[in-house]
Amino acid sequence: MKAMIFAAGLGTRLGDMTLTKPKALADINGRTMLGLTAEKLVAAGFDDLLVNIHHHPEQMLEEIDRLRSRGHKITVSDERDELLDTAGGLYRARAFFGSEPFLAHNVDEFTDMDLPGMYSQHIGSGALATLAVRHRPGNRMLLVDAAGRLRGWRNNATKEEIITVENSRKLEEVGFSGIQVLSPAIFDLMTEGIYSLTSLYLMLAKNHTIMTCLHDYGYWFDCGTPRNLEKIRAHLREDK
Repeated sequence: MKAMIFAAGLGTRLGDMTLTKPKALADINGRTMLGLTAEKLVAAGFDDLLVNIHHHPEQMLEEIDRLRSRGHKITVSDERDELLDTAGGLYRARAFFGSEPFLAHNVDEFTDMDLPGMYSQHIGSGALATLAVRHRPGNRMLLVDAAGRLRGWRNNATKEEIITVENSRKLEEVGFSGIQVLSPAIFDLMTEGIYSLTSLYLMLAKNHTIMTCLHDYGYWFDCGTPRNLEKIRAHLREDK
């Protein structure tokens, strides 16, 4: 199965560390974010990988070559000319994916959720996309109905709210985990540009099925900050 790892970001939340190396190469107990994510995906059956690059590209290419030497099959999507955000980056790489559903995974999200299970749920639902979500505190939250369909978005800090379907009732807040399974038909509804997958999902949810997959079990870390990066290091040390 195919998967894309979003690894082109600037990593500004990590501060000075990303002045000299890309976020995807942050050290986690002797391994890189990218290496750990690739290993996890391959272990889950996603063994044909695509990685996008932008920030410190030569370092990224060196790490990708190292992972290839260990047997990983990795294609590169080059965004050195312009950082395209998640939806724009995905659309640029569309020729890679073929006719089967595929997974897309932020490089800085770490979880033990059942990825093959989410993939199977997506196929069974007939959805255009299935987003991994979790009950957790946060400011920018997705809004879902009782069936788990995406119905909106809320920023709890600014009180901004987007509702995709009028008269939606009993909507529940969930946090997006940065992992999704998508059907290739989504490319027919996309265009070139610089924009996020979240904005795309909210637009498409008005007329298409965007589902969620809840994973309240196990662990999840967004390692885009120094504090959370240390949390995943500690967790993996304890989990040995």
